[in-house]
Amino acid sequence: MKKVFRIMRFDPEKDPKPRYVDYEVDVDEEMTVLDVLHEIKAKQDGSLSFRRSCRSAICGSCAMNIAGKNRLACNTQVVKLKKDLITIRPLNGFRIIKDLVVDFDTFFRKLEKVIPYMISKTPPPERERLQSPEDFKKYEQFTMCILCGSCTSSCPSLWFNSEYLGPAAFVKAYRFYADSRDEGKEERLEAVSDESTGVWRCHVIFNCFDACPKSIDTTYAINQLKKAAIKGGR
Repeated sequence: MKKVFRIMRFDPEKDPKPRYVDYEVDVDEEMTVLDVLHEIKAKQDGSLSFRRSCRSAICGSCAMNIAGKNRLACNTQVVKLKKDLITIRPLNGFRIIKDLVVDFDTFFRKLEKVIPYMISKTPPPERERLQSPEDFKKYEQFTMCILCGSCTSSCPSLWFNSEYLGPAAFVKAYRFYADSRDEGKEERLEAVSDESTGVWRCHVIFNCFDACPKSIDTTYAINQLKKAAIKGGR
């Protein structure tokens, strides 16, 4: 069956502004959007740029806006989109480097601000730092984040304020805040409690939860950080 893929193209060195180009592709029932992009690049337009790596929904490299929703191209089957014209755009809220490739430098700098690693202030034990299965369950789902940027890109608060830390950073912050072995809770709450860029700018729209390819409850993590900040006097 033939489908038309309308892809946003933009080369800042050549184009005054983004434009859309249509590509007709003969697809089969097993093809993913990533398969289609490879087909276009190999047979129709070698200049098309996009990111991909694992093809297993693990690395998050191929996150993009497909048919109006942020998704991973590698596990989005074309037939399930049920459209003859499928629009593909880069993630919103990020600077476009070229075509579907966006700049993640600011995204990762924001992650650094929430201290995305375990803080220990006491001497390490002779062996590993033990944790019960019950305590691990409290934050297990938040370890599943693949840092694809889909949640952050879908957030209207980020569209309004580019300095907003965003859902991915908050999920990472809560992953360590909820870890019973972590001893940096005060520092982490300080990092996420800024009045203009922190958790208080979240308006609970649920776009982030809807966009997450791993179904992580991002809104729950943000609300828990808000509660903790209030109890901490912020």
